[in-house]
Amino acid sequence: MEKKRILFVANPISGTHDKRPIIEAIPKYVPSEEFDWDVAWTDHKGHAAELAEEASQSGLDICVAIGGDGTVNEVARSLRHSQTALAIVPMGSGNGLARHLRIPMDPERALAVLAQCHIKALDYGMINDIPFFCTCGMGFDAFISDKFADSGKRGLMTYIENMLKGGLSYQPETYEIELDGQHESHKAFLIACGNASQYGNNFYIAPQASMSDGLLDVTVMEPFNMLEAPQILMQGLNRTLDTNPHIHTYQCSSLHVHREQPGVIHYDGEPAEAGTDINIHLVPKGLRVVVNNDAKKDTSPMIHIFQDVYEQITSDIKSQQRKLLAINKNLLDRIFQRT
Repeated sequence: MEKKRILFVANPISGTHDKRPIIEAIPKYVPSEEFDWDVAWTDHKGHAAELAEEASQSGLDICVAIGGDGTVNEVARSLRHSQTALAIVPMGSGNGLARHLRIPMDPERALAVLAQCHIKALDYGMINDIPFFCTCGMGFDAFISDKFADSGKRGLMTYIENMLKGGLSYQPETYEIELDGQHESHKAFLIACGNASQYGNNFYIAPQASMSDGLLDVTVMEPFNMLEAPQILMQGLNRTLDTNPHIHTYQCSSLHVHREQPGVIHYDGEPAEAGTDINIHLVPKGLRVVVNNDAKKDTSPMIHIFQDVYEQITSDIKSQQRKLLAINKNLLDRIFQRT
C-alpha cells in the first residue's frame, strides 16, 4: 500500500503552549510504515496559507494545522476544492473548529485521530471575499475579536477580560438583513453566521449548526442588560442559547447585511475592516477534512467542559514531565562531565 504524505504546518506563536514537544511525539503516533511526513514552521502572517498551497499543488494527502483558529483558517483556505485534506492538532486559545469536530484538545490524542485518517467533505463559508470555516460575524463579537488581536497576551482569561470591559461601552447597531429573499430588520448586539457551532472555548453561538447540511445557521442577538449576561453565558456553554428570548435564529444558504456605518467584521475570530454592505454565503462540500470517527455524541450538555478540563490538566502534566526530564538529563550530563 502506498504511503500517505503529510505536511505538518506549525505556528510557533499561536496559543499558549510550546509546539516542539508535539513535533517530537509525531513518530509515536504517525507510523512510518503508513505515512511519510515533514514539518514546516511559519514565520509570518499568511505563511501557513503559502505552505498549504504548496502542499496542495504537490498532491500531498493531508496538511495538518498545528496551532489556533487563525492557523487553521490559513491552512484550510488554501486546501479548498483540492484533494489535500485538512487535519488539526489544536494548540490555540479557542480551537473552535477542532472542538466542533470533536478533535481532542490533548495534542497527542489529536495525532492518534490523524493516524486513523477518516476524511469527509465538509462545507465552508465566505464573508465578502474571505473564506471562513467555523463562524463569521459582525457587531460585538467582531469588536471583541479586534480588541483581542491587539492584546499582548492570549488565552481565555484575556478574551473574557476584553469581553467584560467592552460590554459596558459597546453600542448595538441596526441591521437590514436579506436571507434567501426574506427581509428582516434588527437592532442587534451581534449577528453571527455559523458553519460550525461555536466560537471556541465551548461557547455555542449556533448550537444546531452542521458542517454538512449546506446551510448557515444565523444567530441575531438583540440588546440585553448586563444582569442578563450570566444567563446568556451559561446558555452558550450548555448549548441552549437558541432558547433565549433575545435570540433570533435562521437557516439559509446566503444572506446580505446592510448596516449604518462601516466597521469591523470577523472570520474565524480574525478581525477585518468592511463597508456597510456585507455578503455571506455557504459553499457545500468544498473542503476535505480529517474527522474523529470515534467521537461519541455528548450525553450531557456540560460533559464536554469537564472533558476539556481533564484533557488540559493531562496535557499540562505531560508538559511538566518533559521539562523535568530535560532538567534531569542536563544535571546528569554535567555530573558525568565533571567525573
